[in-house]
Amino acid sequence: MIVETEAYLFKGDEASHSSRGRTASNDSMFKQAGTLYVYPIHANHCFNIVTETSDVGCAVLIRSIEPIWGIKQMAFNRQTKDVRQLARGPGRLCQALAIDRSHDGLHLDKSNRFRIASSDAVPFEVVTTQRIGISKDAELPLRFFINSNWFVSGRSRDHLDPPKKPSGLFTHAATLR
Repeated sequence: MIVETEAYLFKGDEASHSSRGRTASNDSMFKQAGTLYVYPIHANHCFNIVTETSDVGCAVLIRSIEPIWGIKQMAFNRQTKDVRQLARGPGRLCQALAIDRSHDGLHLDKSNRFRIASSDAVPFEVVTTQRIGISKDAELPLRFFINSNWFVSGRSRDHLDPPKKPSGLFTHAATLR
């Protein structure tokens, strides 16, 4: 379940890769909505989903997910038994899901590997803060996450209520030990 994202805008957002204009490395960000934009950073990758029409470079960075299924494979990919650290943060998320630059440009509608589905998750509260891990236009309120979710990256003080370990989820975790 996606628990944390950050938006990157076409105009007025110097942190957005599209602010430099279209290049060979950011071309996927200018494709149609639903296209994956994957780029390398610090020996890891970041995974974004394009949100606008072609030629408008906007995307949402998927910062963190709450592992629901596939936990054993994620643990293997990340070489950790700490379920909280499997996909908490964009680099870890890409490692856990084995996402790399070869996935750049894929479209969610045409991919057998990726899909976004609705959920019957319990109601939750979304918190908006400034983005983290960037220096330009960091003050823009474009980071969105589920309040008190244990799998959100970044600072605990950004939550309205302290992050709490979900009850019942870790029946899977016992098999990782």
